[in-house]
Amino acid sequence: MPTMSHRISVIGGGAITDDQRELAVAVGRELGARGHTVVCGGRGGTMAAVCRGAKTQDGETIGILPGDDRAAANDYVDVPIATGLGHARNALVALNGDAVIALAGGVGTLTEIGFAGIYDRPVVGLETHDVSDLDLGIALETVETPEAAVDAVERALEDRS
Repeated sequence: MPTMSHRISVIGGGAITDDQRELAVAVGRELGARGHTVVCGGRGGTMAAVCRGAKTQDGETIGILPGDDRAAANDYVDVPIATGLGHARNALVALNGDAVIALAGGVGTLTEIGFAGIYDRPVVGLETHDVSDLDLGIALETVETPEAAVDAVERALEDRS
């Protein structure tokens, strides 16, 4: 158990495969077990899966929604935040985590990785976009397992304190 819990943004696709869903559930479970709060976009796919995993460990979840209806959040979100911003809410997903775990996704996930760089958040990638060849100033650490992803964000946050 970490000495300090953090808000960890988990980003990824809204439409995902069964394997990607299992991975997101495992990330959420690991975050919840270690006492971290999950921040996500609050809808389906990766967002619902990571929240579902966190809830199996009594973890707290925050969903930052694109629309103006808090009831649009997935069933596993504890704190739905309606923004009315559409895709622009991606900036708030990255901003409201102390660090970011990026899973597989499309262009929306890529924008959230970019916003994480803008807001100087540590980013850990697990089966996500490879931005290493781009000169973006984003240090994205790539890992192989959900446990390694949470270990990496905890290390990054500890190094900053």
